[in-house]
Amino acid sequence: MPRRGWLVRHRWLLLRRLAQLGLLAAFLAGPWFGVWILSGDLASSVLFDTLPLTDPLVLLQALVAGHGAQWAALSGGALVLLAYTVLGGRSYCAWVCPLSLVTDLAAGLRRWIGLGRGWQIRRQTRRLVLAAVLVASAASGTLVWEWINPITMLQRGILFGMGAGWALILAVFVFDLAVSAHGWCGHLCPVGAFYGLVGRVARVRVNAAARTHCTDCGDCFRICPEPQVIAPALKPASPDASPVILDGDCLNCGRCLDVCEEDVFTFGTRHATVPLRGPGNDHHARDTLRSPVLDQGPPDHDR
Repeated sequence: MPRRGWLVRHRWLLLRRLAQLGLLAAFLAGPWFGVWILSGDLASSVLFDTLPLTDPLVLLQALVAGHGAQWAALSGGALVLLAYTVLGGRSYCAWVCPLSLVTDLAAGLRRWIGLGRGWQIRRQTRRLVLAAVLVASAASGTLVWEWINPITMLQRGILFGMGAGWALILAVFVFDLAVSAHGWCGHLCPVGAFYGLVGRVARVRVNAAARTHCTDCGDCFRICPEPQVIAPALKPASPDASPVILDGDCLNCGRCLDVCEEDVFTFGTRHATVPLRGPGNDHHARDTLRSPVLDQGPPDHDR
């Protein structure tokens, strides 16, 4: 039986849901109540009618398509890119993307039914899809991905109604539920691939600071959407290896923090030099936090 209460075991999940629903509420406040906090959508928006925000991948598609970009779009894209460079590129997937509400539901149902991980496509596939999107945008002179992007399609559908577009969202749900666990986000989505590249240099990281307390229960691997990122930090080949999860594919979702009864994981920075948690860090954990491996680039664990 878990020693911690339900709220503690779901605190980061609840915070993620608050962030996602709060963002949708900020977009809805304008058309529904006339309070324009965020106008536009996740592709391009304006905060308080003043600060432009542009999705960097949308901006990149526009540039390779030869559309050029106004100063507001360029500065908005740079601002968003800077934010995810600090917070973790794929934190977009966990904390912002509304489609993760759908894919997380599918993943939860898979675990409840006991379907296992199913068909696992090579993770490099999403990078190939990303490259194909950019090539197609350059060749066609259009923002190819935005014609079929289920993320913005879902958000616009929630805001304004979507009609037949729900069929695409349902297809993503069925694919993740019946075919491949975390198949869309983990193996196909070019947006996740783009933010995974950004995440390679992100500052905020999950840290297995107390990894010597690990009991090999496997809960973190079972709950993680990208379980391959955990092993190098939690179960390294060398005791001097970094306890920081440096892989760009980590979502910084916090679910490993939620489920770990031994409090092995914590949030910190990629260049942590001191213990990030007082009690629970023994001498060995403190030594690993000083490891020079922290200064190396993230390993590639794609299969």
